[in-house]
Amino acid sequence: MTAISPDRIAQIEARRDELQALMATGELPGDRFVAVSKEYAELEPVAEAAGAVRRLRAEAESLEDMSQDGDEELRRMAAEELHENRERLAAAERALALALLPRDAADERPAMLEIRAGTGGDEAALFAGDLFRMYQRYADHRGWRVEMISASVSDAGGFKEVVASVTGQGVFARLKFESGVHRVQRVPVTESGGRIHTSAATVAVLPEAEEVDVQIDDKDLRIDVYRSSGPGGQSVNTTDSAVRITHLPTGLVVIQQDEKSQHKNKAKALKVLRTRLYEAERERLASERSGTRKAMVGSGDRSERIRTYNFPQGRVTDHRINLTLHRLPEILEGEMEELIGALIAEDEAERLATLDAA
Repeated sequence: MTAISPDRIAQIEARRDELQALMATGELPGDRFVAVSKEYAELEPVAEAAGAVRRLRAEAESLEDMSQDGDEELRRMAAEELHENRERLAAAERALALALLPRDAADERPAMLEIRAGTGGDEAALFAGDLFRMYQRYADHRGWRVEMISASVSDAGGFKEVVASVTGQGVFARLKFESGVHRVQRVPVTESGGRIHTSAATVAVLPEAEEVDVQIDDKDLRIDVYRSSGPGGQSVNTTDSAVRITHLPTGLVVIQQDEKSQHKNKAKALKVLRTRLYEAERERLASERSGTRKAMVGSGDRSERIRTYNFPQGRVTDHRINLTLHRLPEILEGEMEELIGALIAEDEAERLATLDAA
């Protein structure tokens, strides 16, 4: 890992002090104060990390001098403290390097969670339901809010497809590595012979877009309305409340019929459409920046098998980082912090290595 230069550290701390002084004048106009406050809030933890590195480096120099002293006891004490200092300094320099990594602008956004049953019929739908419940429980642990947008329920239970909005602090940052194919190995309740079946569900996590992020021209939309229908083709209501929106330039189609109000269905459909268009643009820009290379952890490729949930062995294996945890029941109850933390740490390590190689 390349060490951050003293000049760079001085620049960071000087800019923090400059912003702090600007805010203290009380003379900034409202919009300028907001901009300065935002920059200060983002820079302050980086400056704290930079300050820690500066202090530990100065301490190391002092200890190095002491270790050359003529007094043997003083040299011994300095050597011991120098060993501890080097450990703390290595950790502080890594923390600073991580703080300086380019941030994903979408990390603090809410996320749209989409889960679809894949191969495996009814068992896949049940597994999709298990995954949705797992994310709901994880959201509860973190104090997030989950709002169902649409759902297609399977006759056997679970979901053929479910879409939800997850809001809270740092939602996308923690869920973005969940996109991909999740595989389950277990004995279905309908299996009398006790044979293990393999089924799958696809998860997509997209950063939610605001209206200011994606401008949608009315002339680019074809909006069709029709009557919602429930299981067995029975009418949910007697009005044309279901909405199908087609985005003509891209061919994207969003159907929303869970609400009894056409207006609410249209609003939800536009929210989904806006988020998918925003993600498509993010993918295009990422592809331009990185060419054909995909990050090992963070590719978000929905066709990639990323994780296996093995019930007979009680284990969860994430194939991208070769991590196996024998805590399947706890993970399905939303205790995902160890798993998600490992994915974030691997992504950070990979990005640090990329910077060093640049």
